[in-house]
Amino acid sequence: MSRQEQKNLSLCPCGSAKKYEQCCGVYISGAAVAPTAEALMRSRYSAYTLNDEAYLRATWDERTCPSEPITHDEPTNWLGLDVRKHQQGGDQAIVEFVARYKIAGKAHRLHEVSRFVKYDGKWLYVDGSFPQK
Repeated sequence: MSRQEQKNLSLCPCGSAKKYEQCCGVYISGAAVAPTAEALMRSRYSAYTLNDEAYLRATWDERTCPSEPITHDEPTNWLGLDVRKHQQGGDQAIVEFVARYKIAGKAHRLHEVSRFVKYDGKWLYVDGSFPQK
């Protein structure tokens, strides 16, 4: 069974308590478009857990998307996502979150305030800032 098939049978990595195929899986598969910036951010987190470079690029504003690889070769164990704030107004939004993960057994946390823009009816990640600890 592939990693994707295993994800379909389990809870979504985004922390919604829904099954993957009924949550972020519908966006990552292309069956639907994320209706909010928060839904897009959650699906991008899930894409990171799947190492899905194509989805991450497809949901990143082309003006700010890096040319170098987005995902890493080093195995990352994603531990959880905590969405702290979601502000949406018109075609712009901000989502603040903390993602926890381990690389080579060492724990890390990413605290980011992400900016999103809605373009042609589709939310895109623009960039993020990292609040001081």
